[in-house]
Amino acid sequence: MRVLAALNNSDSAPGVFLMVAALAALIVANSPLGEGYHALLEIHAAGLSVEEWINDGVMALFFLTVGLEVKREFAVGQLNRWSLRVLPGLAAAGGVVVPALIYVALNAHSAEGLHGWAIPTATDIAFALGVLALAGPRVPLSLKVLLTAIAVIDDLIAVVIIAFFYTAHIEMLYLGLAAVITLTLVALNRLGVVKLTPYLLLGVVLWWLVLKSGVHATLAGVVLALTIPLQGNKVSRQVRPLETLEHGLAPWVGFLVIPLFGFANAGVSLAGLNVEILTQPVLMGVALALFFGKQLGIFATIRLCALTGIAPRPEGASWWQVYALAVLCGIGFTMSLFVNLLAFDHPELQQYARLGVFIGSLLSGVLGWGLLRFFSRRSAVEH
Repeated sequence: MRVLAALNNSDSAPGVFLMVAALAALIVANSPLGEGYHALLEIHAAGLSVEEWINDGVMALFFLTVGLEVKREFAVGQLNRWSLRVLPGLAAAGGVVVPALIYVALNAHSAEGLHGWAIPTATDIAFALGVLALAGPRVPLSLKVLLTAIAVIDDLIAVVIIAFFYTAHIEMLYLGLAAVITLTLVALNRLGVVKLTPYLLLGVVLWWLVLKSGVHATLAGVVLALTIPLQGNKVSRQVRPLETLEHGLAPWVGFLVIPLFGFANAGVSLAGLNVEILTQPVLMGVALALFFGKQLGIFATIRLCALTGIAPRPEGASWWQVYALAVLCGIGFTMSLFVNLLAFDHPELQQYARLGVFIGSLLSGVLGWGLLRFFSRRSAVEH
C-alpha cells in the first residue's frame, strides 16, 4: 500500500508508466504478436473500434483533466496573475511557432504532408516531468514550475488548434444540441450547484453530441472542465468541486488512460526501417521540429524576455539549466500522437509521423536529462 501511495504522489510515476506502455507496444508490434495486436485494435463494439473507443472515448478523460488543470492554474495556481503568465505564455508560443515553421519548411511541397504541421505542438507533461525527476534533486524548483506552466499553456494551444484546424465536417444539429448542453452546464455553475453528479451526467451526453457533430469528441472533456465550479458553498461539504474531480481523475488518467493510449498508438513496425525512410519529409519534419524547433523557440524566447526586461530568468537556475529545460520540452509524445491521428488519414503517413515523434522525443529526453544532470551537479559544486 505504501508503494501505491508513493506512486500516486509522484509526478514522475505517470511518465514512467507511459514509457513502459510505449516500449511494450513497440515490442509487441515488432514480434509475432504484432498481427494480433493490430487485429485487437480493429475489433468493433457499439459502432466504434477498440482503437476509436480509446482515442475518442477514454481520452476524453485526459482532456477533461487537461481542462481542469488549465482552469485551476489560471484561477488559483501558478498562472493566476498576468505577471506569472508572461514568461511561460511567450515561451509556449515560441515553442509552437518555431516547430511549426520547421515542419512546414520541410513539407512545403506536399499538401497532404502539410496537414501535420501541428503534430509537434505540445510538450508531454507526464514524460517531461518524469525525465526532470530522473535528473536528480539538484534541479531548481523554478524549472519544474516553469516546465509545468509551459506544458499547461501549450496543451491549451493544442486544444484550440484541434478545435479550429482539425474539424473536417460539422453536423450543425448535433453541434447546436451540444451548445444547449454547454449552456445548461454553465447555468448549473451560475446557480451554485456544486455536486459533481449532474455535471458528469451531462458531460456524457455532451461527449456523444460532440462525437456526432464532427468536432473531435475529446474536446467535450475540455468544455465540461471549464464549467466545473472552482469553489463550493458554505452549505456543501464539498469545498472545491474542481479539485475534488481533478484529484479523483488523476490516478486513473496517469496510470490507465495515458498508458492505454500510448500502448494503442505506439505500436510502430520497425521492419524495413532504413536511411531512405528516415529522410521522409513527414518523419524528418516531426523529429526535427520537436528536437530543434522546441528548444530553439522556447530558449530564444526566454533569453529575449530576460534581455528586454519582460521577465527574469527562473530563480536559482543557470542559463545552461534553462536550455536543458527547453530541450526537454521537445518530448511531445501523447498530444503529438493524438494530433497525428487527426492530421492524416493515410496509415503510411501516420506511421512516418509516429516514428518522427519517437525519434524527436527520445533525442530531446536523453539530451535534456544529460544536460540537466550535468549542469545541476556542477552548479551545486560551485555553490
